[in-house]
Amino acid sequence: MFIEQGVKRGQLNNDYKFFHLKDRSDFQFEFHYHEFNKIIIFLSGNVIYNIEGKSYKLMPWDILFVPRNQVHKPIVEPDEEYERIVLWINDDFLRQHGNEEDDLLTCFKLARENRHLLRLYKHSINTIKAILTKIELEENGVQFGTRILCNALFLEFIIYINRLQMKPGGHVEEVEVKFDEQIQNIIKYINANLDSDLSIDMLSKMFYINKYYLMHKFKANTGCTIHNYVNFKRMQKCAAYINEGLSPADAASKCGFNDYSSFSRAFSKMFGVSPKKYSQSIFKE
Repeated sequence: MFIEQGVKRGQLNNDYKFFHLKDRSDFQFEFHYHEFNKIIIFLSGNVIYNIEGKSYKLMPWDILFVPRNQVHKPIVEPDEEYERIVLWINDDFLRQHGNEEDDLLTCFKLARENRHLLRLYKHSINTIKAILTKIELEENGVQFGTRILCNALFLEFIIYINRLQMKPGGHVEEVEVKFDEQIQNIIKYINANLDSDLSIDMLSKMFYINKYYLMHKFKANTGCTIHNYVNFKRMQKCAAYINEGLSPADAASKCGFNDYSSFSRAFSKMFGVSPKKYSQSIFKE
């Protein structure tokens, strides 16, 4: 099951959610996306993590940043237990506690520049481990001030990893990452030109690649077809424009949708509500 079938995982109504998970089975994860930012702290197992066509071979205490709406999937070998800590994060919570000078969403902005993985030195691992242990203990507690302390510890964690992520080269060892440079260039082009012609024929000519080979290669690297990847990214951009105050029709036109009725149907399928109602729900106040 891939993104073209609308694969989303979970809902986030809290400031953040904390999960400590362990799996050991033949279960195969699907390519999917979230409408919120996610952090994965890998603890153990034999795992390769694919994000937007890049595959990262994980080592214990690697930290992965998965920005909202980016397609991702762990490839897990069932011979070892897959253990990790997962954090789902509400952007508004980070904005509320950050400011223009200290933007707590910086780590996800850097991840969008293909800096998804943070590999730590021993000192940093010990610091991260201590903070996460405290969070987990408080998450399971019922004492006075538990939620306040959890939030404070979570913010300490976010600040610390932002500091590390903003210092490239000072904390990262050799990272094993595999990707197809041509597909990465195509992905970058698509995301920068959502209002343009992004047909398979046009992309194959622009990047000098047989269109049938391109279709096969793109799906093998990203988990979805070019057509559905383009539509998905355009839909997300349309939603962002509507959030900024554009009318649904103007947002659709700005993202390369020439047929509004087709756009409206696809938008309703993805978001569960028509573009008009989506717009009204944002500005009903």
